[in-house]
Amino acid sequence: MKILDCTIRDGGYLNNWKFKDKLVREVYRSVSKSGVDIIELGFKSNKESFKNIEFGPWRYTEESKLREVIKGIQGIMISAMVNYNQFDIKILDNKEDSLIDLIRVAVHKNQVKEALELTEAISSKGYKTAVQLMGYSTYSKEEQEKVIDLLEKCKVNYAYIADSYGSILPFQISQLCKPFLELTSLKLGFHPHNNLQMGLANALEAINCGVHIIDGTIYGMGRGAGNLPIESLISYLQIQGSEKYNVIPILHLIDKYFVDLYEKYRWGHQLPYMLSGLFDCHPNYPKKLVELHEYTIEDIWKALETIKGSNPIGFNEELLEKLIKYGLIGNDEISIGNKSELEVLHVDCKPDYVNRHKDCDFLILANGPNLKKYKKEIDIFIEKYKPIILGANFINGLFIPDYHAFNNKRRFQNYISTASKRSKLLLSNHFSEDLIKKYTERDYEKLCFSNTLTDFDIKDGAILSSCKTISVLLLGVAIVMGAKRIFSVGLDGYINKESLNKVHFYNEKDDPEDANIFIQKHKWMKHFLEQINNYLIRRNKEGIHILTPTGFRNFYKSIKNYI
Repeated sequence: MKILDCTIRDGGYLNNWKFKDKLVREVYRSVSKSGVDIIELGFKSNKESFKNIEFGPWRYTEESKLREVIKGIQGIMISAMVNYNQFDIKILDNKEDSLIDLIRVAVHKNQVKEALELTEAISSKGYKTAVQLMGYSTYSKEEQEKVIDLLEKCKVNYAYIADSYGSILPFQISQLCKPFLELTSLKLGFHPHNNLQMGLANALEAINCGVHIIDGTIYGMGRGAGNLPIESLISYLQIQGSEKYNVIPILHLIDKYFVDLYEKYRWGHQLPYMLSGLFDCHPNYPKKLVELHEYTIEDIWKALETIKGSNPIGFNEELLEKLIKYGLIGNDEISIGNKSELEVLHVDCKPDYVNRHKDCDFLILANGPNLKKYKKEIDIFIEKYKPIILGANFINGLFIPDYHAFNNKRRFQNYISTASKRSKLLLSNHFSEDLIKKYTERDYEKLCFSNTLTDFDIKDGAILSSCKTISVLLLGVAIVMGAKRIFSVGLDGYINKESLNKVHFYNEKDDPEDANIFIQKHKWMKHFLEQINNYLIRRNKEGIHILTPTGFRNFYKSIKNYI
């Protein structure tokens, strides 16, 4: 049994392969001392595949860089990985001109045949080869049999079971490995990930089954939940009595470099990656759903059941967008796992508040930083115009709205207790009665809207869209209640130089860190603001007025014009 260290290659996902030469040199030296057999120093890739992305040198592992960094060290065998479809064999030197001995080809299950043809072409240049079967736990029985049949006819040194989503459990190892181990033409490798904290347990079971090579990384460094910590495997083997291994050089590296790297990049056990392991799906699905902070764990669980049932290859963003757009997440009234197709959900209630405040001015309290910053001016505006006030989520006693609304389960659970007793409650018609009773005994009215992202419209007082955020949805509610004019404050948006991308006037720990999520939400809000504004104008009403500084400049009119 051999051990392969892939710290520089797999850990590079965290820093775009921008490791300093000194660190790579020390990793090579120390891993070689530890008794590990092979070290993978990055990818071999075509730079043309990443024209708009700035990667460090270990995304390409050019021969000149490799020779420069490890010069003078007589170390262990070196490997590099290629991603099928991101590699042109023309860039690969013949083995006699390279320090690299082993090339591993990573491939999804729909392109295994083509990837094996690539391994044979690489072999013809003198290299040892391996095919890395990504997400192998998602292969059907038929797909597994097809791979074994292809491998019997192909010249490749190693086949790898890659537990890409960290979803394999120890009791499954033997059954997965057995067909490969029966092949006499190649050896079997296992590449564990640690989403369910099973990396070491799976590795030990794989060794017991006769797997020939195990991958790991220093301190478990790797994307998401990380990899099998190589020092744990070496320590185990050392304690078992093996004289081959010495964990001390690895521990020195961890103390000198990797504790600081961990503080900076924070890989390891996290909720989205645990969910990825549980549902055997790409980690981007649970990661994006968790980071949206709009859905409960029950909602996300149902969504991941649907995703797993569709058996996507890798990450299919279109599938996730459809789940969100068509309201198949966050709706208590349907069983998502049984949905045969994505469909628009119709509103199943008619509100009692239709035209309740006909021809009154309305003020919507959104939760951006400017709500607090302009409190004095907003108080003056309220005193002067006596608007009907609609607020949502956490207002922290800054104002007492006439209506306090919630359409997000997580924020309902977190903030319902802060809603003033003087405010009437408006709660989503997609909240179950059990959920509501669990968190409040107060009377409430149903906030009637469709849990979809279809175009804005109103039918029988119900809004035919979720409008993405509660503050925008309440603009539509104001229309239903009969508003003469609609004003909003604190509707800063997610891209707003005045607030420097701070989303709320208070510090909410759930604010997403991913800038792409901010941008996506801002675009959706802009889309629905424009639709609601046009809805008003078509009915000879004034458009939307946002009175505090906002990223939606087309609707901004300073509150100073009114007070």
